Amino acid sequence: MGNKNKLRRFKDIARYQNVFEYTDFEGNEPPPKGKWKKEIFGNNNPIVLELACGKGEYTIYLAEKNPGKNCIGIDLKGNRIWKGATYALNNQVRNVRFIRMLIDHLEDYFEPGEVDEIWITFPDPHPRGSRSKQRLTSTKFLEIYRNVLKPGGLIHLKTDSDLLYNFTLETIEEEDCQIGKKVDDIYKEEPDDKLLTHKTFYEKKHLKAGKTIHYVAFRLN
Repeated sequence: MGNKNKLRRFKDIARYQNVFEYTDFEGNEPPPKGKWKKEIFGNNNPIVLELACGKGEYTIYLAEKNPGKNCIGIDLKGNRIWKGATYALNNQVRNVRFIRMLIDHLEDYFEPGEVDEIWITFPDPHPRGSRSKQRLTSTKFLEIYRNVLKPGGLIHLKTDSDLLYNFTLETIEEEDCQIGKKVDDIYKEEPDDKLLTHKTFYEKKHLKAGKTIHYVAFRLN
């Protein structure tokens, strides 16, 4: 993508009503912490986050299939968020929003218990051991999720990375979390599950490369 397209997309999301950027709150205006349901979405429906949402394909899918839920995609790269945000505006998908921010700062944007469910789809596995703390299912991030997620709220991971999948299972055991569902190979074990087999741009590439797609859903202790 050329620089002109990137700049145009950044200008677009700066004016989009369904996108919030961390730069929007550098002045006196605080983030809508504790206000997502009533003031932003105008309802009291459950809030579902997709972390590292990329182009927002899965966020949009979750929103369209679950009109009774409020779905929020989070990513730092605005030129990626642009695609999902533009689709939502053009197709009047009203129960979706996007935030351009670092996931480390979730507690600045959501109150304790304000989030009902979290999806993590094909995040960076950070293959170098020294980067393991940056994996979105590391203990560091589980503590962050604990501070915004309602008690018993599910965390879903979908990944093509054997390393990240096994790391997550080990972390779940170490943290005494409760597994709700575990699927080692989605397309072998759950080929008819429409939620798990919805394919994003990157998933299609992973499947074409012959990779196995894993899934686990768990609750924090």
